[in-house]
Amino acid sequence: MRLLKPNWVSHEGKPIFSIDIHPDGSRFATGGQSDDAGNVVIWNMGPVQDEEVEKDENIPKVLCQMDDHLACVNCVRWSHSGKFLASGGDDKLIMIWQHSKFARPSSVFGSNIVNVESWRPASTLRGHLGDVLDLAWSPQDIWLASCSVDNTIIVWNVHKFPEQVATLKGHSGLVKGVTWDPVGKYLASQSDDKTLKVWRTLDWQQETCVAEPFKECGGTTHVLRLNWSPDGHYIVSAHAMNNSGPTAQIIERDGWKATLDFVGHRKAITVVRFNPQILTKKIKKDSGKSQQYSCCAIGSKDRSLSIWLTALRRPLVVTHDLFNSSIMDISWSQNGLELMCCSIDGSVAYVNFTQEEIGHALSKQEVQTLLEKIYGKSLPLQSNLAANAASQIIESAALFNLQQKQKEKEKFNDLESKSNSSMKVNGETPFKPRDKQIETKTADGRRRITPIFLAPQPEIGFEEAPLPFTSKKIEFASSERQSSIQIEKQDRVTGPGIQSSPSQSLQSPPPGSSLGSQDCKTPSTSDPHKTAEAKTPASSASTAVFQPMKALEKTPTKSDKSKSTPAPSTTTTTPAEKSVEDKQKEYHRAKLASGLSLKRKIDDRRPGKVGRPRKADREAKEAERAALNISQPISTPLAPDREIVRHVPVPSDLHLPVPTIEKSSNKQILGKAGAPGSVALEVENLVGGSTHKLHKVRCVKDGLVAWEQVMTSKINAVTGSSHVYGVSCENHSVSFFSEGGRKTLPTVVLNSNVSILKCTNYHVMAITRKGSLYVWNLQSRCAVIKNECLASIMTGSDKVEKTSLTADGIPVISLSNKKSYTFSVEMATWVLVNDREDTLQLCSNHHGCLPSGSFNMVAGPLASLQANPDRPGHKAAGMLGSSSELKQTATLSHLESQVAVCLNIKSASEYRFWLLTYVRYLVQEGFETQLREVCNDLLGPLYRSKKSPSWQEHVLGLNKRDLLREILPIVGSNLRWQRLYTEYQEQLESV
Repeated sequence: MRLLKPNWVSHEGKPIFSIDIHPDGSRFATGGQSDDAGNVVIWNMGPVQDEEVEKDENIPKVLCQMDDHLACVNCVRWSHSGKFLASGGDDKLIMIWQHSKFARPSSVFGSNIVNVESWRPASTLRGHLGDVLDLAWSPQDIWLASCSVDNTIIVWNVHKFPEQVATLKGHSGLVKGVTWDPVGKYLASQSDDKTLKVWRTLDWQQETCVAEPFKECGGTTHVLRLNWSPDGHYIVSAHAMNNSGPTAQIIERDGWKATLDFVGHRKAITVVRFNPQILTKKIKKDSGKSQQYSCCAIGSKDRSLSIWLTALRRPLVVTHDLFNSSIMDISWSQNGLELMCCSIDGSVAYVNFTQEEIGHALSKQEVQTLLEKIYGKSLPLQSNLAANAASQIIESAALFNLQQKQKEKEKFNDLESKSNSSMKVNGETPFKPRDKQIETKTADGRRRITPIFLAPQPEIGFEEAPLPFTSKKIEFASSERQSSIQIEKQDRVTGPGIQSSPSQSLQSPPPGSSLGSQDCKTPSTSDPHKTAEAKTPASSASTAVFQPMKALEKTPTKSDKSKSTPAPSTTTTTPAEKSVEDKQKEYHRAKLASGLSLKRKIDDRRPGKVGRPRKADREAKEAERAALNISQPISTPLAPDREIVRHVPVPSDLHLPVPTIEKSSNKQILGKAGAPGSVALEVENLVGGSTHKLHKVRCVKDGLVAWEQVMTSKINAVTGSSHVYGVSCENHSVSFFSEGGRKTLPTVVLNSNVSILKCTNYHVMAITRKGSLYVWNLQSRCAVIKNECLASIMTGSDKVEKTSLTADGIPVISLSNKKSYTFSVEMATWVLVNDREDTLQLCSNHHGCLPSGSFNMVAGPLASLQANPDRPGHKAAGMLGSSSELKQTATLSHLESQVAVCLNIKSASEYRFWLLTYVRYLVQEGFETQLREVCNDLLGPLYRSKKSPSWQEHVLGLNKRDLLREILPIVGSNLRWQRLYTEYQEQLESV
């Protein structure tokens, strides 16, 4: 660890209230006070990191100084992209600074400081009625949260400054700190009212309020900068108390429990800042596994700084008396190895760690996979959707009325409306621009005009994000790059879109050049760690030429052909054989051109013998030559998947297990045994005299025998419902009885013993030992499914794990291969209902489109098959790579399959659930064609005619136009589809 305090980082002896390191690590910003205004300064990070750079007078230390704030600056924060710098101060303003790439260096008025970079206020946010104390950018820079002494938190829309997304009111004291959940689901705030509140970003309502750890707190601090851990598991607060001792309280995300804390500081905690990286390291030397953890820095009024690892009980580092006054702010670099903190005494400190000391950071892909596995992935889609909707204009009066109704449901309570009215002065809010100037008169009649600050308009010269600042003698290494960036004679790094010099570009070899060129050095194949990169000495002016390997694609010249022509042999070759050989060469050249590797042919000789190949091998080669003798040009096919050879058994091959015949048995049909309304079937085999044995079945209702029947064959299975009962016997027969015990149908004889017998309402299902499926409707006295064999869906090694019969008589059969099937009577075939290893189900990314407040599916037969402890969707990155189009198509296919399956198994509630989810995804991703198809099917024809195709008004008992009325508000929620919403809304009203 390396610790230093650069004395040249100063605001002329005035306090520094905030510090933040740029994401690229080349600059940092400080906010504080100057003689008569607020002060924001952007510094060069190079002189802090390197002592030699610090001593070089030609390298600037101050990059830019902005004095536009009218009062002290309390907080400065870089956006995650590095494009914006937000600053808030005592003048109640929030300024969004952006780099201007066309501006020239300029001097600061009234000082000898030269601004090497030019930063201009792109937006000025007015909304707070008091000092702004803290700022926080949300993940993906969608929102900006600010808190103030006016007891409120304002969430700003970054895509459309200065639009306010929400104003959070609930604190009764000064709000002094805000922080975002790393996945964008929650926003936490801490106030002087001795509470910490967590707000939902879904509806901007309060999720929880934590007050117990702060009840003993006495006095106050200038800021209460809490922070959320990078894995989202913990919030660490500032200024908590435990047994009259100051602590940093740890609040767990699971249940918002506050049972742990960081102790050791002598005075109140002012600021907490987590390392942005999730770290890993072998904490215990005995264990061979690395442990994942987070790193937290804590600053206090006792002038000390402590560094904690969540995997250790004691702090990693504690520095006492680091400053002469309270620590106000802490900032980590993006690579997690550098830390800077500032104090109210006007100085800053820099701490540098090594990976051996603090741990190794997980890669971005590993962090993203971890967060998606725990919390899912829905925020970016919703946020981009909201951002796009914010830039649209409402064209339809119907859509405007819809949005007004939705806003009425989300209105603030009466107290909030009263506070809003009390905020107004002379009928208008004080923070909005006025059309007329504010004029007042003094007692002696003099006129006084109050000036209004007007932010400059955005320039065309604003760039997306500033490039890392470097100078002539500085080499910076980005946190994500392994090699340093060499700067020759330029002040900025050559970035994307800037044309590089010809000497740096890759050049193709000249025609006729060989692989043995001296300009390209091939590494030794014996050393696997060496790369094929050509190295050029720094003193050499010429650059190495990288030559792609063209030997395999080189067309032989005449001289090459003459050299490669074999000696004439005594065997004559016919023209047909020559054409075969030419086609073989053409085929091999096509494989080489497509990148496919040629495998060395190895003769399969008989063991222990050396000689000519066997006759079978020669015949195979002749067949290969004959196959190549075709008139079409030879193309390179893709390698086919391995063909799955599956043995489909005949009915006699299936031997499903049969229930064991017992002397007596009891099966509960309805309710619990002994409870009111319970129904049970009792079986007694081998009852009667010594010569003729009978077999009895008895129905017991509420403990009393309701009816009895006898069978001539042993009973092996019984089933029943509140309407009908079924009894199967050893002689392959099944008998049916009514609710009162009356035999309603003749005895049915099947092809073998019954393996499974189930009943729901008036439907009875039987599966025989040979794998035949039967379903009967005893109310209409007809067969629904007749002798359909399970051999079509299962092999001899598969087993039937679970069976069910829906209320509509739809059988669902789950096999040991994790697939579930049903038989479609309309299509007269088996239908795949669910596959627990289906790639589409695992990769579907529809979870952000589920109804608000519910992450699980509705109950139903399909949901019971898809119960899985692992959240689907977290494997999408590994299976589909980074292709967003492929993930989008996979999600669409999965949702369409879910809707079709629900129709097939006649599950109305699940059909409605998946249809609405499907429509939400279509609206979100912008699929107009599919959206119109759904709306047209639900709307139906406006005018009935004999020639028009038949249209059913109901689906699974649900009115289609009622479903359309539910869908249209979803369509109207995105202004992109306002015309489509108006079109179908008018047609629906006309119907």
